[in-house]
Amino acid sequence: MIIISLNKKWRDLTARQKAPFVVRGIVQFALLAAALADIHRRPEEEIKGSKWLWRAVALVNFMGIGPIAYFLFGRKRAYRRIAHRGGERT
Repeated sequence: MIIISLNKKWRDLTARQKAPFVVRGIVQFALLAAALADIHRRPEEEIKGSKWLWRAVALVNFMGIGPIAYFLFGRKRAYRRIAHRGGERT
């Protein structure tokens, strides 16, 4: 575990000390982008609540909690209907 004193500035940190912050930022951004893209493409009837509310929740991106909350609680289970028309799936 890396312990950093509270009064260090970013420029004073080594590359090894900066790495966890950079990785966390990348993960947070990826979660946010995935959640917003899913909300955009998913029909309203497959989302619990309104799209604008889940967009706002996703933007609460403290440690990725907003996007994770959307993926856990905001989406309804999507059941795909398989219609057999000559062996094709729809």
